Amino acid sequence: MLSCKFITVGTLKESYLREAAAEYTKRLGAFCRPEIVSLKEARLPENPSAAQIAAALRDEAGRILAAIPPRAMKIALCVEGKQYDSPALAELLARGTENSGSLCFIIGSSHGLDESVKAACDLRLSVSKLTFPHQLMQVILLEAVYRALSIQHGTKYHK
Repeated sequence: MLSCKFITVGTLKESYLREAAAEYTKRLGAFCRPEIVSLKEARLPENPSAAQIAAALRDEAGRILAAIPPRAMKIALCVEGKQYDSPALAELLARGTENSGSLCFIIGSSHGLDESVKAACDLRLSVSKLTFPHQLMQVILLEAVYRALSIQHGTKYHK
């Protein structure tokens, strides 16, 4: 069975986000073995400088890179990434899993991802030109992957 690892920086603080993430993680279990890894966000002062943010992203990058499974198709969520509609994402994930057998999605902290993480990935993905809180992005990503896998398996979820 397909393995899907979701590496996120920071935890879901709001109960409604945790409940939504749990629901989509449960649904994903019909199509894959989902695993969510929540890494600790680097601590920053209230108004961090660009240098402090860069140092925090480098710190987070080390932990992210250590958590990535070998041979997985690695997908970084970032604003400059490519956007896909749901059927195209389903096709992309199907092609990616033919080669690797596993997927790894990476969501950075509220300041994004260090360039070293983006460079280590096979794909940079953007789900929208809109800006979302990074905690909400976990729920959006879980739903998008569930939808893509539902399309691959021919279920009625995607209309």
